[in-house]
Amino acid sequence: MSSNNQYLQEDIIRMSGVNPKKCMKCGKCSATCPAYDEMEYHPHQFVDMVETGIIEPLLNSKSLYRCLSCFACIDRCPRGVEPAKLVEAVRLIAVRQQGNNHLKPDAIPGMWDEDLPQQAIVSAFRKYTK
Repeated sequence: MSSNNQYLQEDIIRMSGVNPKKCMKCGKCSATCPAYDEMEYHPHQFVDMVETGIIEPLLNSKSLYRCLSCFACIDRCPRGVEPAKLVEAVRLIAVRQQGNNHLKPDAIPGMWDEDLPQQAIVSAFRKYTK
């Protein structure tokens, strides 16, 4: 593993507070994920990739922005591993890298929905424009 990947791996684990080595790879997290069909890497794969230090593909994955952060994966894990927190940490690293912001203010009028609460927009800006 390259030193950059090792640094990123340690940073993700520190930021998320998750120990990916606890995962027994049962797949229950992925089986309960409502965004499963939309994701390139599923929750159990995220955990495995962080554990093994395969970080670059995760940083470039559209799966980061498909995760609903609903924490269903956390509820189903028999070992207390929290895949959604790992996804959040990887997402935060990706958006902090220059040029990886996925929400631009000019795009909001085209996405606006009358039923969308204003808190969702504020939350999205906090999450995707660091």
